Amino acid sequence: MAEAYIVGAVRTPVGKKKGGLSTVHPTDLAAHTLKALIDRTGVDPAAVEDVIMGCVMQFGPQSMDIARNAWLSAGLPETTAGVTIDRQCGSSQQSIHFAAQGVMSGTQDLVVAGGVESMSIVPMGSSITAALEKGMPFPFGEKWVERYGKQEISQFRGAELMCEKWGYTRETLERFALESHQRAAKAIANGYFKDQIAPVNGVEDDEGPRADTTLEKMATLKTLKEGGQITAATSSQISDGSGAVLIASEQAVRDHGLTPRARIHQLALMGDDPVYMLTAPIPATRRALEKAGMSIDDIDVVEINEAFAPVPLAWTHELGADPAKVNPNGGAIALGHPLGGTGAILMTKLLHELERTGGRYGLQTMCEGGGQANVTIIERL
Repeated sequence: MAEAYIVGAVRTPVGKKKGGLSTVHPTDLAAHTLKALIDRTGVDPAAVEDVIMGCVMQFGPQSMDIARNAWLSAGLPETTAGVTIDRQCGSSQQSIHFAAQGVMSGTQDLVVAGGVESMSIVPMGSSITAALEKGMPFPFGEKWVERYGKQEISQFRGAELMCEKWGYTRETLERFALESHQRAAKAIANGYFKDQIAPVNGVEDDEGPRADTTLEKMATLKTLKEGGQITAATSSQISDGSGAVLIASEQAVRDHGLTPRARIHQLALMGDDPVYMLTAPIPATRRALEKAGMSIDDIDVVEINEAFAPVPLAWTHELGADPAKVNPNGGAIALGHPLGGTGAILMTKLLHELERTGGRYGLQTMCEGGGQANVTIIERL
């Protein structure tokens, strides 16, 4: 099978709700990232065969195939096609999988994978709310109810169910959240993210981390559910952002004089209980490692999306991973989670951290609506 290489990865800073990116049209936000990717890699944009972008709320300003619209908005060639996909929070990680699979199949040579989400402009749940207002049915129909019954299906309930299953207390979650902020603040102060970020709208750094937060401050917040463990402090932040990755074949590397930075080593997908919703990264990672003939100790850097604190906590416990390798520069609790953009943003962070530290293998995973997870293992070159 042909190899698929990462030759470029770039992201915007992640903006907080009502922050510096909140007025930037999502198409323009994605266009900025795509243009930066082309400029930084120096590739002929006319040679790019497809642009695959993840976006979860494909509604209003993010509808009508934002991947295609963003490419054109960036002033790039009309000859390149674009497609927008939705695998919930893992949408742009899936876009990387599709791009890599196109190259590995031998049917494509240069593909851009990315994602975008402006949660300030298109709030989470917009499409469902609009449908319900028009009297349309909820996404779960009669057959779903026959199988799973009438019960709450939400990421918030899933996070609480994980706390119950693994015995996580509010204090445990808040200590994890505090460390996420501390790691992110340290990374920003030391300039670890500078080379991977394409500043936009005057914003140069991620806006979410709170260097001055404390356990005492977190303890004042109300839980999202009465009697629950989860608060806003132990949840990912509502954010705006975009990321993009250029995937190339060996032939494209030669033809365009590109420098491979990493090789796609393994791709895996798996589903789990859709009621728990957030647990699939655990079995999906086991599957990916088994397919690759690796152990968790072979992995030098892990990026797992901090949708809620129990997700990385349970994953780290079940996989026996070294906590120091997991989200070493903080995660979505501190840095934010712009839904469809997060997968490409995490891959950008993962690649740059491997390069900064000299690590060889990196693993990325994230929980997704429906109880799903993507896992990507890359090898730094």
